[in-house]
Order: sequence, then structure tokens, then C-alpha cells
Amino acid sequence: MSQNPLPTPPVVRKIHTETRMHGVLLADDYAWLRDKDNPDVTAYLEAENAYAEAVMAPLAGLREELYQEMLSHVKQTDVSVPYRDGGWWYYTRTEEGLQYGIHCRKRGGPAGAGGDAAEGDAAEEVLLDGNQLAQGQAFFAIGDTDITDNGRWLAYTTDTKGFRQYTLHIKDLETGETLAGEVERVGSVVWAADNRTLFYTVEDEQQKRQFQLWRHVLGSAHAEDVLVYQDDDGRFNLAAGRTRDGKYIVVEAASHTTSEARVLRADEPAGAFSLIAPREDEHEYSVDHRNGLWFIRTNDQGRNFRLVTAPVATPGRKHWTERIAHRDKVMIEDVDLFAGFFIACEREDGLPRLRLWKFADDSAEAAPTGEIAFPEPAYSAHPHINRIFETATFRYAYQSLVTPSSVYEYDIATGASTLLKQLEVPGGFDRTLYASERIHAKAQDGVEVPVSIVYRKDKFAGNSSGTKSSAVSQVPESGTEAPKNPLYVYGYGSYGYSLPIGFSSNRLSLLDRGVVLAYAHIRGGGDLGEPWHDAGKMLVKRNTFSDFIACVEHLTARGYGDPRRVAAEGGSAGGLLMGAIANMRPDLFRAIVSHVPFVDVMNTMLDASLPLTVPEYEEWGDPNQEEYFRYMLSYSPYDNLRAANYPAMLVKTSLHDSQVMYWEPAKYVAKLRTLKTDSNPLLLVTNMQAGHGGASGRYDYLKEIALDYAFLLREFGLA
Repeated sequence: MSQNPLPTPPVVRKIHTETRMHGVLLADDYAWLRDKDNPDVTAYLEAENAYAEAVMAPLAGLREELYQEMLSHVKQTDVSVPYRDGGWWYYTRTEEGLQYGIHCRKRGGPAGAGGDAAEGDAAEEVLLDGNQLAQGQAFFAIGDTDITDNGRWLAYTTDTKGFRQYTLHIKDLETGETLAGEVERVGSVVWAADNRTLFYTVEDEQQKRQFQLWRHVLGSAHAEDVLVYQDDDGRFNLAAGRTRDGKYIVVEAASHTTSEARVLRADEPAGAFSLIAPREDEHEYSVDHRNGLWFIRTNDQGRNFRLVTAPVATPGRKHWTERIAHRDKVMIEDVDLFAGFFIACEREDGLPRLRLWKFADDSAEAAPTGEIAFPEPAYSAHPHINRIFETATFRYAYQSLVTPSSVYEYDIATGASTLLKQLEVPGGFDRTLYASERIHAKAQDGVEVPVSIVYRKDKFAGNSSGTKSSAVSQVPESGTEAPKNPLYVYGYGSYGYSLPIGFSSNRLSLLDRGVVLAYAHIRGGGDLGEPWHDAGKMLVKRNTFSDFIACVEHLTARGYGDPRRVAAEGGSAGGLLMGAIANMRPDLFRAIVSHVPFVDVMNTMLDASLPLTVPEYEEWGDPNQEEYFRYMLSYSPYDNLRAANYPAMLVKTSLHDSQVMYWEPAKYVAKLRTLKTDSNPLLLVTNMQAGHGGASGRYDYLKEIALDYAFLLREFGLA
């Protein structure tokens, strides 16, 4: 696209450093950017921000237009579906003009017909007002929360930097007083059944790993808190919670590939935790409790997990009784356990399934009796908040690329689902104008990769009618006249994370301008179970990148987008994907948007002092071993930059990111500026007051999205 000459980008100085590993010399001219306290580093990041603003200045009107469009689709004053916990109904509401949610409750009994919540005349209690707590802070986030069984004491954590380093607070909900004394670096919090003993986990100062479990008793100083357990294996993180029936506290230690659980009766908080099954490499399991039995989800006989039970007194593996067998093509992602039934949360052919099993009596014998039906070809569905153990209903959340976020209540006896609330989308949204599809692209090794697609039907140029069914055969074959629609493809593909297929009202600003959006369910993610994850990590990680390229080529060949106007987006590990495809196939993309990208793979993974590095060996490999070193070096985006034409790129980071340090994208952009042979924009935007997720306020976040969309629309020729 023709553009006015760009302003002159910043020039950052080079300080040459070298590292020799396995006979390979790693040269780095920008390692000095790691010094966060160096004023020259701050000056460089601010210069890049100023340059980006200068480049985007002609689009100021479009950015404001996009912001107002997205805001028009947000019901600014709203309330979530209340959920019952004990004698209260809990909910979160938002108010127009306020950045953060207000967390509240009302007293009330069980829900009536249609899921009615608290008693109509019950007074609202404000538990936490994010707007008040955030006063004077450029960033604010609430982490974990838990309330005592009697509803009086609230434990919660807050982060005011964006570094995901949380501070523990305890609030008396009867008086509104927040107790004196705080604890830093807290992760999970859980109360015991005595309404006065709190367990919490704490991270170490180097690797941000939750490694200690502490016990606190109300009325005592935190200096008197007792260290209950410490995990010294650098791969493992601790998390504490409680079984749904409330009878046990569970502390899980988990790495990327291995886990173990310790349990303690919730009414004996001063007692000793007991081990369910000792950790064994590559064995993952999780536990819940019902009627004297542990229900254990385990991958001991297959990567996609099975379900077993064991007596409370003898939880070891030799006492396990199988309830659901392992299946090669069905992943058991979770089991939601209740007094009279359980829901097996499964994933089959890349799509979530919620399957009902009913207990015949108080024993563990259960039979599959139904499955919640979903009407669309691509969707997300998962359990909603279900705090009541003895219940005849089950709440779940559902959404798709064209259906707004919805909460349903499923009647266990009848199998009927009742809609409790669907996200209201003001501003004239008509879901019938949009269509979604799910197709498959063939990877370079022949594997079929799912792709989810959404577009506005009357803007789609894929065939003469302007509409298209889900049948792939109706899409033009390769070689036909190039379609007119710009194509925007999103990918992630790491950690076994299944790419959610959700609704976004923000996305309407692209769809209404004729952009086709696609989501590539590439290997490395968990979309087709753990084997799908295994096929895109460690020494086969490059499958993730080649899968994405194959999806883009398939989409353009089948008429879903103009091959001259293709953009890609990814964040964090998805930013690694963006860096890899930019090096492998820069000709395929008009533009790339990369959020907090993990692009300096070698330098990060060779530095065990950084947060996440050691635990991540199980995802990427340990570069101290030569085989992994050479393989990782073959795709590391920073190390493979070269003199070539690159797509227009918008690279975004945050100064206080704890997952991917700001210097990775900063170094990447600085180096790429010296190598690229094109005149396409290369922008680095750093949020100087946020962390891995960007702006914390909902209005500030929309402004960040407006920048992304304006950048894309200009590259698509739509600005």
C-alpha cells in the first residue's frame, strides 16, 4: 500500500557481546537493554513510543473512530449472573465511566425458576470495588480470592505493577475493615473449615515460582505464620484449593509434565498433609472428593487421561479403580464432581464436550446419561461457577465466533438447558449477518489442522452470492480470481493450550469492514488432546510454525482471503510463532501484530536466573544439552533475523512483564531495523505501566486494540 514517508526511527547503540555454547558463537549487540534501571533504556523505549505515535499520527481519527465503535458495543453498566455460595449470591457489576468491576453479594436462598438470585429486598454488600482500590495506580488487578464458610472473612490478593506479583490482604466483611499486615508474593489462598485458618502459597524471589505453603491464623501476626511445605524442585509450582464438597484442602505441585497432590481434612487445619501418589516423571493427576473416595484424573495409562477412584484411607495407585478408560481421540480435560453426578469435560475432534454421568447411589458407580448439545460448528463451552455440591443443576458457559458469551443452567433430571444471561451487545449487532465455519488445512506432513473462521456474510467476496455455507466444496478452488477480502489469522500453539473460539464485540470493527478472521488450531496447542501438544513442542516445535503457514496458504487458496492482504497475530508464545513465520515466509504476510513476543529464545532459555526458564525446559527443551540447543537455535526469531524484506510489523510489550521480559521485543526490533531491506513500518510500542496482559482498565484496553486495528486497516488499504 502506498504511504507517506515515515519519520526517522530511533537509533539504539550497539554494545557487542558474545556467548559460546556447544561450539556456536552467539553474538548480541543489544544485551544491554536488559538493564531496566539504565536511563538510556527508558529513553530508548520512550523514543520508540514517540516514533510509533508519529507514524500512526495520520490515523488518529481512525483510532478514535474504532475506539468509539468498540465502546458502542459494550454495555458499560452491567451485572454478571449471580452464583450461590453458602447463604449469599455473588456477582460483579460495572458502571459506565469506571475502569474496573465492583464485586458484590446479597443474602438469599436457593434460586427459583429461571435462576433468580438473591431475595429482592436484600441489601447489596460491596466486597471489593476495583475502582477504589486502584485509585492512584496506573495498573491494578485482583488475583486470587476466597471467603470463609461463614461468609465473614475475605482473603484477596492485588497487583499494582503488572508484574503478577500479588500482595495478600484480609478483610472483615462484617465491619468492612481490612486487617493490618500484608504478605508479598502470594499466589493461591484458601480458608479451612474453622473460618479462621488461612493457607496461602508464596513465590520465590528469583524465578517467580510458587514454592512455599504457609498457614496463618486470624488474630496472629503474619510473622507467626507457619511454613507447612516447601518444594525445592525448580520445575514445580504450588497451588492450594479445596474440594467442592468442602471437606479437604488440596495442595498440588505441578510442572509442565508432572504433578502430585497433598490433602488435609479442612476441619483439621493444624494437621499434617498426606500424599495421594508420589510424583513420577511424565505422570500428571488431579483429585477431588466424594463420599469417602478420591476421584482422580490421571494420565498414567495414556496422554489423554482416564478417571479412577481410590479410598480416602488408601489413595495409592495400586488401589485405583477405573471409572472412565483412556481413549486415544478423546481428551478428559477436567471432571466437575457433585453429590449426585459429575460432568466429564472432554475434548473430541478439537471441540469441547460436556458429558453427564449420574451416580446410582452413594457408591462410586455412575453411568453416562447424556451430553449437552451445542448448535454451531465452532464454539467454546466450559463449566461456569458451580459452588454448591448438593445440586440438581449445572451451570455452563457457551459462546462462539458469532454468539455472545452466554451462561446456561442445565437440569440434571430433564436434560434441558435454560439461558440465564447472554452478553448484551448494543450498537445494532445482528448475529444473522455473520457466519462461522470450521475447516481443515493439510500440513506439510499430511496432518489435518483445524481452522475456525468468521466473516460478515454480505461483505464476503468468496462467491457470487455474497454468502457461503459451511461446505468447503462451495469455496472457489485455487486458481480462480483472487478474492477481495483481507484475511487476519490468529495463532498460538504452545503449552497444550486449546485456542478458545469465543465472541468479541471488538472484532465487529474488522468484520464490518470486510475482514475475514481465522483461528488456526496448530500443533503445540491442546486442541486435539495431549498428543497434539506433544507434536508441537521440544524437538518437533517447528511443526507449530509450518502448520500455521499451511493454514494461511490453504485459506487463500480456498478463497477465504486475498493473498496480497494477509495479516497474522499472536502473543507471548504466539509471538514466538509470529517471529518464526516472519523469518520463514515473510512473503506470505502483509502485516504482523505481535504482542509481548517470546522472540529471544536462546538468551532467555540459557539464563536460569530468569522467571520461568527452568520450568520451561519441559516445553522447549534444555539448551544446555546440545541437541536441544541446536534445534532451538534453528528457529529462535532473534537469532535468525536476516537481510530481507519483512512484513509491516507492530510489536507490543510492557515494561513490567513478568512472563516475557520487555527487552526481548525491544532487542528484536532494534536488530531487525538494521537488517530489513524494505520500507514497511516497524513499530515498537511499550506500555510503561503494565505487565503481560497490557492495560488493566477496560477503557484503556480498548484504546490499545484501536491502535492494533488502525495499523491493520491501513496495511489492508482500508484506512
